[in-house]
Amino acid sequence: MIQIKNHFEDRRIEHIEEVILQQIASLNLSTKELKDKEIAITVGSRGIHNIKLIIQTIINKLKEYGAKPFIIPAMGSHGGATAEGQLEVLESLGFTEESCGVPIRSSMEVVELGTTNEGVPVFMDKIAYESEGIIIVNRVKKHTDFTSNYESGLCKMSTIGLGNHKMAQTMHSYGVKGLRDHIKQCAKVVFDSGKILFGMAIVEDSYDHTAMIEAMPANEILKREPKLLELANDLLPKLPINEIDILIVEQIGKNFSGTGMDTNVIGRINIVGETDPPNPNIRFIIVDDLSEASHGNALGIGLADFTTEKLYKKIDLQKMNENTITTTFLKRAFIPMVLKDVHEAMKVSTNLLKVSDLNSLKIIKIKNTLNLEDLWVSPKVLEEMAGKASFEVISEASYKECFNE
Repeated sequence: MIQIKNHFEDRRIEHIEEVILQQIASLNLSTKELKDKEIAITVGSRGIHNIKLIIQTIINKLKEYGAKPFIIPAMGSHGGATAEGQLEVLESLGFTEESCGVPIRSSMEVVELGTTNEGVPVFMDKIAYESEGIIIVNRVKKHTDFTSNYESGLCKMSTIGLGNHKMAQTMHSYGVKGLRDHIKQCAKVVFDSGKILFGMAIVEDSYDHTAMIEAMPANEILKREPKLLELANDLLPKLPINEIDILIVEQIGKNFSGTGMDTNVIGRINIVGETDPPNPNIRFIIVDDLSEASHGNALGIGLADFTTEKLYKKIDLQKMNENTITTTFLKRAFIPMVLKDVHEAMKVSTNLLKVSDLNSLKIIKIKNTLNLEDLWVSPKVLEEMAGKASFEVISEASYKECFNE
């Protein structure tokens, strides 16, 4: 196996705090109007790079205005669809009242804002609704379930995230259509409520560096978000080749993707009636471990063919099942074949592939689907990458060394 480092376009912002302050200044917020106002700032369950710094900078600026900011979880049914579980998710991301210097208020209670023209009811977290303004903060990127002008971003955070378990259930009850076709109209109801102070959109590059931060008034989000999604799609990292025999994923988890593994990376959606992406085509996927930040929620394990006893023992069925039932995409929580470890999974996979020459296998090992910079590849993969990708060879190791056997 050969350890390589992929080279992507580095679009990172060097002075993030300065950019955030410039963006907030561009909104021309009134200090007089913000003084002594309780302002809710949303934080989701995703592992967004620099999210702690971004949120803290917003908090500090609001305090300068004389406002009273607080953090609110905006993650739909994640965290086991409980207020306590969502606080645990925030803590795993580094957000506590002590570390942020502001209250964190978590609840599953909602209020109904109204309905869309299609008759979809729109709900909002009760604590957020009773605040004197809400700031929506989220990363804009390609969704793992569907393709649209509004995928993961401020609109989804404003609806499914900020609407707690109730709104997540409502949207997912329409299946993929609910996500693809109703997010825009539901978000419009939220923005028309007058509760959103502004949105702060984040776009990351292929290294997961913060590549863009943009603040916008609520009435501009629907117009601006599709453009940011185009940029995010252009920067989306991919596996180095399309035909892969075995992919080993060291960790899956909610902090890497809402589906544990990014479906756009692995080429598997596993939703009835939805077609998988044409690339990549992976014969077998082995998942080895579950991130601590997932708190036992192994949603996405059903996208794999094999898993290990180590990962299986970490699954909290209640949390995984609650999240999965809410999405209605049940196959993503199906438990694949459980084997002792990665070594056993590799033995089974190679036997099933029935190849006479193991050196002909295309094998890739990644840390998770969010980090595609550092990979281990088999010689056949390296051979196919030559002249097609920008990378450097770091080291070589035997199979046993690579898989810690």
